Amino acid sequence: MSTARQGAQWYKSSRSANQDACVEVAHWALETGVRDSKNPGGPELMFPADEWAAFDSAVRAGKFDLG
Repeated sequence: MSTARQGAQWYKSSRSANQDACVEVAHWALETGVRDSKNPGGPELMFPADEWAAFDSAVRAGKFDLG
């Protein structure tokens, strides 16, 4: 983990309640990180901030809904 990422504010969805099988997300100026909440010291997936914003907008618009 880079020094810039140490002390990051990771959070998970409020909809996940107290479940352990969740992802956590952290935002920086130029990128967004995603990691497994069960393994916070494990690998992180990093996405450019603009790509994450497009993904988030698509999710909120229901583009990935199965029903």
